[in-house]
Amino acid sequence: MTATWDKIPPDDIIAKTADAIRQRGIDVIVVNSGKEAFERIKKMIPNDAEISNGSSTTLKEIGFVECLKEGKHKWKNLHETVLKEHDPQKQADLRRKMVTAEYFLGSINAIAETGELVACDATGSRVSAYPFAARRLILVAGCQKIVPTL
Repeated sequence: MTATWDKIPPDDIIAKTADAIRQRGIDVIVVNSGKEAFERIKKMIPNDAEISNGSSTTLKEIGFVECLKEGKHKWKNLHETVLKEHDPQKQADLRRKMVTAEYFLGSINAIAETGELVACDATGSRVSAYPFAARRLILVAGCQKIVPTL
């Protein structure tokens, strides 16, 4: 069976899932579009804040990654700092600092209606920041990632 990830669940399932996540102590903001999500992110992160992000199709789709690449923001982009460094040892040190950014953005792979969030990646560029490292974690995910259980 091949799963498709383009089906939007009914509003009551989205609300139920958001409540289950909140019961785990995680703030949830539900918006109606990628554009609205990106606008919300811009309001959440103050100018001059240190930011970093893990690889994320979701962040690409909402325009966040393009904004960073084009420099159309007033944040301190730690990812950009890493890419500018050519010394491998200094770059490794900067990568460790990236996961402890004041704001770290990423996404998740699945959301269970029971409130569990599933996150994994090949290199650890995202999930290493999620549980403890980042001061403030912003996860952006489409509701098409909602599944009944873990």
